[in-house]
Amino acid sequence: QVQLAESGGGLVQAGGSLRLSCTASGSIAGTSDMRWYRQAPGKQRELVASSPSGGRTNYADSVKDRFTIFRDVAKNTVYLQMNSLKPEDTAVYYCYGSIRAASMSRARDYWGQGTQVTVSS
Repeated sequence: QVQLAESGGGLVQAGGSLRLSCTASGSIAGTSDMRWYRQAPGKQRELVASSPSGGRTNYADSVKDRFTIFRDVAKNTVYLQMNSLKPEDTAVYYCYGSIRAASMSRARDYWGQGTQVTVSS
């Protein structure tokens, strides 16, 4: 069974940095699209950054030039480096992966449990 596990959230002052990690575990045959989403209280979940397999990364306008998504394919891990954090970045951050398990013929969507990021002013 495939699972995604996030880590790296926490409390940071405005202007600071955090790095989130998300590792896929289980019997994995292949991983394509990996993304980071976030959801602030009272708001809808929004896409923050995406990393298609072999494709260009994409970012929400609100995080461009501050956040960087990158992957370690060998470790089945995707990272989100967050710099120059702002209070409005406060949210629960979720990892998403389109992953094909070894026992499956097609990829499925998987989500992590979420990690809280709080930026104080």
